[in-house]
Amino acid sequence: MPIIKISSLTHPGVEIFSTLTEAQLRNRLESDKGIFIAESPKVIKVALDTGYEPLALLCEQNHITGDAAYIIGRCGDIPVYTGSRDLLTTLTGYILTRGVLCAMRRPKPQNIKEVCQDARRIVIINGVVDTTNIGAIFRSAAALGIDAVLLTHNSCDPLNRRAVRVSMGSVFLVPWTWIDNSLSDLCGLGFRTVAMALTENSIPIDNPILSSEPKLAIIMGTEGDGLPYEAITEADYVVRIPMSHGVDSLNVAAASAIAFWQLRAKK
Repeated sequence: MPIIKISSLTHPGVEIFSTLTEAQLRNRLESDKGIFIAESPKVIKVALDTGYEPLALLCEQNHITGDAAYIIGRCGDIPVYTGSRDLLTTLTGYILTRGVLCAMRRPKPQNIKEVCQDARRIVIINGVVDTTNIGAIFRSAAALGIDAVLLTHNSCDPLNRRAVRVSMGSVFLVPWTWIDNSLSDLCGLGFRTVAMALTENSIPIDNPILSSEPKLAIIMGTEGDGLPYEAITEADYVVRIPMSHGVDSLNVAAASAIAFWQLRAKK
């Protein structure tokens, strides 16, 4: 594996870490040829364990024989670019977590049927654009029994660098794909839909009828405007989390954790 010492972020090959935007990395025209960036040995290890293909590494010099050694050893014959901490900090604006980045190949997109095969609980992320919230939702999904994640096209990319980092690699553990605004495909797969929304007709999230459903799709909306009217009216259930002290809503990441736990499938 070639170790390439750099003194500038303009060094050939480093542009995938330093100058390409998230949209350019994603390669909207040919998404299966796109790239994403994973950060920190722990997150990169999760990606490697789940079959993601590494393309190049960028790490601080002192980590080559330290925290990054295990990752370098697993990545085969790919370039490893290395530089000083100060140089790499100019790339990210902050000191890298454990001093290592890995450029990885995006997986081939899956269809809804493939992602939801054998699933009992899934989440639909509708219009959530905050990368931190996306990462946190995926982390809760992986931990609390969600079998698949579907995202509307106006949501943030789960393989955005910050979303991956906040999720601690959980975006690699739960199957996910993009979905349009229609829920007809899910109905055909046997799912009943649960819209998380504050309406006069909302039922409490601990209603026993919900946990008894064999297949549920939990629809989470953005914090500002919530779910679109159509998503609420088309849902089989509209659900709210009971609250105190006049609080009318939770951060979508916190709400998702409660919803996933409360609506988990019965064994």
